[in-house]
Amino acid sequence: MSLEGTYDPQNIFAKIIRGEAPCYKLYEDDDTLAFLDLFPQSYGHALVIPKRSAARNLLEVDTDALCRTMATVQRLTRAIVAELEPDGVQVAQFNGAPAGQTVFHIHMHIVPRYAGEGLGKHAAGKAEPAELEALQARLVKRLQATA
Repeated sequence: MSLEGTYDPQNIFAKIIRGEAPCYKLYEDDDTLAFLDLFPQSYGHALVIPKRSAARNLLEVDTDALCRTMATVQRLTRAIVAELEPDGVQVAQFNGAPAGQTVFHIHMHIVPRYAGEGLGKHAAGKAEPAELEALQARLVKRLQATA
């Protein structure tokens, strides 16, 4: 899929925003939603999306929505680092299929990195629901403690 195109309101993230598809929600406010990636590249891999923007990528999103999204990225990254104690953290955003974008609703990846562990291939393996639920509980608790 190219960088140009029409926003599909039936993409999975749009469905999650509307409550038509489930997610392992970590944080939500009026403008953003954060949840665990079902196909994590690393333990703690999370996604942050703007809720009010029908933008497919960075080239289409309005600056205000992008700023609010990045504020949530920073807040969630701090919670992930405090709770999971990774050796590093990668924040990524992909634009277009050749760049690795698979869902065409702008989103940010927060990927904790651990020394000696390689980065898994995205969408290669689905995480176990019990593992995601336990991680969700830990991170939600951490976020609430730092609110």
